[in-house]
Amino acid sequence: MSPKIGVLALQGDFAAHGDALRREGCEVVWVKRSADLKDLAGLVLPGGESTTMLNFLAENGFDQKLREAASRLPTLATCAGAILLAKRVRAPEQPSLGLLDVTVVRNAYGRQRESSIRTAEVDPAFQETLGAKQLEAVLIRAPQFEELGPAVQVVARAEGLPVLLQQGNWIAASFHPELSPRSQVHRWFCKLLKSA
Repeated sequence: MSPKIGVLALQGDFAAHGDALRREGCEVVWVKRSADLKDLAGLVLPGGESTTMLNFLAENGFDQKLREAASRLPTLATCAGAILLAKRVRAPEQPSLGLLDVTVVRNAYGRQRESSIRTAEVDPAFQETLGAKQLEAVLIRAPQFEELGPAVQVVARAEGLPVLLQQGNWIAASFHPELSPRSQVHRWFCKLLKSA
């Protein structure tokens, strides 16, 4: 049976995540309200605009339910989703779910017009897991990871800076793996769920 993954579908690029997960044989459910969090094997927090997502979550009392779900489920968080998952957010400070032991600096890679595609070097310890030595990192108003806690592992770096992290069942990317034609990150996440 395919693992059922809930993709937060408030705004942003959730549809591309759904496509990438389906290509890996996972079932996808759009999460638009707290009732959609039932019976999930995993959760995806996509890119988009973190302030907009937080405002919507808070207005609907959905933020606490999402935090509870992310605290117990394997979670893939990309770009703005990584901002939501982080314990600390800067530039400017903002609330978050407060789970991943990292400080995230918003828009550290520049504005929309400064978006770029870079090559991320995969740490040798994760090359077999990801099936790659390098990843395509699509950085769009991307956050930067700083002040990593002791349980946080750097999976990949672009130009020496961490862009892909793992802490237990949580995976966080500052880039958009769903925009690459072949997403090793989604393959890895689905494998984690299928082996659980």
